[in-house]
Amino acid sequence: MDTVDQRRRSFLHTGSAGVVTAAGLALAGCGTGSEKDVGAVEDLMREHGVLRRALFAYTEAATGLRGAATVDAGAIRRAATLFRTFGEDYHERLLEEAHIFPAVRKLHGPVAAYPDVLTAQHQRGREITDYILGVTGKGAIGTANREPMARAMETLVRMYRAHAAHEDTVVFTAWKQALSGHELDEMGDKFEEIEHQQFGKDGFDDAVHQIADIEQALGLADIARFTAPPPLG
Repeated sequence: MDTVDQRRRSFLHTGSAGVVTAAGLALAGCGTGSEKDVGAVEDLMREHGVLRRALFAYTEAATGLRGAATVDAGAIRRAATLFRTFGEDYHERLLEEAHIFPAVRKLHGPVAAYPDVLTAQHQRGREITDYILGVTGKGAIGTANREPMARAMETLVRMYRAHAAHEDTVVFTAWKQALSGHELDEMGDKFEEIEHQQFGKDGFDDAVHQIADIEQALGLADIARFTAPPPLG
């Protein structure tokens, strides 16, 4: 396994804000010289985390579009491009659709029906990404596009919340249980190989840095901003 692959299995990643970074380093055992392996399923779920951060950017942008706020079309376009390259072209096509869904279709029980629904949702997501890229490619989101763009982003977020949650808790779990420990290790190595071929480097680390830059541009980097207020009454 080369240096990129070793780094890929390391749990030591830098967050987008100082407090988060410090917490991440503490959890990773910084200073101990230890590295923790990341399994295939955890890898898939971490990738979902990157995509959820892009979708959160969409949610905040949709709110801004429905108000008087100026929305950075360039930053939204970068989020959509990341969602396309890292999410749709890599995570969905090369991992889920090529390796996970075919295996899950062969299982017994209700889980076998998931891949067809999830694949149809992948396709709808690609259509929405095409739309977002088309609108933001004009350099600014015009008045006539503000409501349709907000609606498109919100429908994608709603679909993906259900989609990713069922993959994480049902589909990936069933896929993992159907494999032996050796087979699961082999799939983890295979996924790393695909990632390196696709990106020429550690795609996850690069995606984390990209989404952090996007969040910074949109004013979303400080997660303390989103702490819920205490309940009233």
